[in-house]
Amino acid sequence: MRIDQYGSVRVLFLDAEGPLIATPSDGSQLVGDVFSHEAQMVAVPVSRLDPSFFQLRSGLAGEILQKLVNYRIQLAVVGDISAYVEDSDALRDLVRESNQGSQAWFVPDAASLEARLGPASASA
Repeated sequence: MRIDQYGSVRVLFLDAEGPLIATPSDGSQLVGDVFSHEAQMVAVPVSRLDPSFFQLRSGLAGEILQKLVNYRIQLAVVGDISAYVEDSDALRDLVRESNQGSQAWFVPDAASLEARLGPASASA
């Protein structure tokens, strides 16, 4: 994992390889990781999210998003989710609404996230 600073936002970027985030307790671990690195946002590669995250009926995305909102942590899901979005109107709506706000973003790559946040300062 790495930490980058974008203006006043400190972002914890999870590595593309590692254990899947597959349970609400994994979301709690995510909160702990963010706090231990004094970050305000966590960038999670799609490869680190269990496929059930994208099946809204599973409740996993809702539980993790709510946990992050409660702790005022922003989330960026980074990577191609087009296959998931094509199969779910509800997910498509969530992505569209989230991307209009500031709490959770779904972006195709790290460069898109960086463009939304602004230029990076020196790595923290």
